[in-house]
Amino acid sequence: MTRVLLSLAVLAFFALCLYGMWHGWQRRARRQAAVLVDFPAVPTDTGAVLLETTGQYIGTTIGDNWQDRVAVGDIGHRAEAELRLTDQGVLIERAGASAMWIPRAEIESARTDRGLAGKVMTKDGLLVVRWHLGEQLVDTGFRGDDKDVYVQWVDALNTSAPRGSRPSRPSEGSAT
Repeated sequence: MTRVLLSLAVLAFFALCLYGMWHGWQRRARRQAAVLVDFPAVPTDTGAVLLETTGQYIGTTIGDNWQDRVAVGDIGHRAEAELRLTDQGVLIERAGASAMWIPRAEIESARTDRGLAGKVMTKDGLLVVRWHLGEQLVDTGFRGDDKDVYVQWVDALNTSAPRGSRPSRPSEGSAT
């Protein structure tokens, strides 16, 4: 009888932990939905494809916090994906989730990194695109099947990023 009660207690504790994680994810999604603008819709014509690769969409994080994963909608879910750079932006077609669109005018920079959204890799294991979602700076991470193409992606995105044409954005805490 003691073993049965102990087993039930462990199962109840496990269920309580799962509920707590689910509740925390839902609360994060509500909090972020209140401050983030809607993600851009994928246009009907995305333009000519310049680069293309396959891999895994890792996630999108807010600002410089590599662990503050965006939980709004299905944006926070990892998925197998195809990444396409077009002359109008970056298209991320995710298996089992909605496609993501990063307009070319919103791209700030691109880099390789070690970690994003709780995923830690070896040095330069992720391709990270930094872009503006409204006034919020976000990072979107992608782990390619072929990491040798990262150099092409970083060069293409950093060369074409219209940083100089973007209006300067006030930093947090600065007086306007």
